[in-house]
Amino acid sequence: MTDRAKPLAGNRVLDLTRLLPGPLCTLHLADMGADVIKVEEPKVGDYARWYPPLSRTHGYFFLAINRNKRSVKLDLRSHQGKEVFKALAKTADIIVEGFRPGVMDRLGIGYETIVAINPRIVFCAISGYGADGPYRNRAGHDINYLSYAGIAEQMGGRGGPPQLINFQIADLAGGTLSACMGILAGLVDAKATGKGRFVDVSMTDCSFAHAAAALGSLQANGEVLPRGSDRLTGGTSCYGIYETKDGRYMSLGALEPKFWRAFC
Repeated sequence: MTDRAKPLAGNRVLDLTRLLPGPLCTLHLADMGADVIKVEEPKVGDYARWYPPLSRTHGYFFLAINRNKRSVKLDLRSHQGKEVFKALAKTADIIVEGFRPGVMDRLGIGYETIVAINPRIVFCAISGYGADGPYRNRAGHDINYLSYAGIAEQMGGRGGPPQLINFQIADLAGGTLSACMGILAGLVDAKATGKGRFVDVSMTDCSFAHAAAALGSLQANGEVLPRGSDRLTGGTSCYGIYETKDGRYMSLGALEPKFWRAFC
């Protein structure tokens, strides 16, 4: 037990994000002690509030990733809403938004506007394809980003079709964790220099950057190995999931020779 404050205590976050990548990022910041204010549009709010299964008041998914936060309703299309947001931004250390590139600028509360009133702000924009480039205005979800990054092609067994899993790799590794890492780096810099950063997170780019096994295979062989034949997806007997005699499954991870010999 310790009586020390959490590492992000005293830092304020304005969270304009919805659904999964941004809200889970700001949840991590809240768990580390940051004061997170979730800024939601009137009436609808974060769509995840109504994502089933539902409790009597909210979706359980929403409750799981939005604990430890406060919430305020603001119509950012109205003059009054913009002014309230700017006032909040003066007191904030971090802003996280997940709109398509250009939306915050059109609302009149983009990075250039906010940094003019708060030079130390760390302003993180999470989007599918980044702030610039030919796909910047395209909508998408985890499955689309994984496909463009080449990761979906690698998911599944040998000789079978690509398979979906109930773990959003692009949203979580590409979005949530990459954003969190960029924000924390920007915050360190802002504390040292008094100047913040614009953190541009492309979920597709960041997912691709994490595809270490496939990228290693590409460098070694000039091409990515077929689905289900990579070292960790069926290419070695010592690493896999095997059906057992009682109809269940056993996971075996014995890549090191000493563990493989011990298992055998």
